Amino acid sequence: MSASNSSVRAARWFDHPVLSLLLGVSWLALSHSLALVHLLSAVLIGLIVPKLVGAFMPAADRLHWPSAIRLVGVVMWDIVVSNITVARLVLGSMDKPTPLWIPVPLATRHARVNALFASIITTTPGTVSCVVDEQQGVIWVHALNGDDPAAMANDMKQRYEAPLLQALGVSASADQEVAA
Repeated sequence: MSASNSSVRAARWFDHPVLSLLLGVSWLALSHSLALVHLLSAVLIGLIVPKLVGAFMPAADRLHWPSAIRLVGVVMWDIVVSNITVARLVLGSMDKPTPLWIPVPLATRHARVNALFASIITTTPGTVSCVVDEQQGVIWVHALNGDDPAAMANDMKQRYEAPLLQALGVSASADQEVAA
């Protein structure tokens, strides 16, 4: 078998490596054991289940792991900082919050990128992505407190959307349209 046939065959078995890893780790967590039989079972489950459901899911995007890991770190840090900020705001005087709607323009029409971008925004306390308007190419975000919607939108794009585009290897072009 040639190297190119081997890589095509491997790609079929590992179209969803993150799903395979999560299934294997979940199996080990549920079994409460690292015995050889459980390790082998985890590997088999991680290989077979994604293969069985592969017809129902498109192939996963290739990840640029350093960018993905940095993005996860930024999001985790922002969640901690936002929790503290929201707690201070809520526990403080109730006349302080200035809620506002923020239109965040999308850099691409890539459905997976936009869904993940909206999810990251919603995960961060104090903001909720309410509408992903694909026709206008914008996410409408409700913020608990803010005074400059343009600066807040720019911050979300720089902290989350740009690294997400880089991690998934998607170019920032408004005319690109990819189904999830």
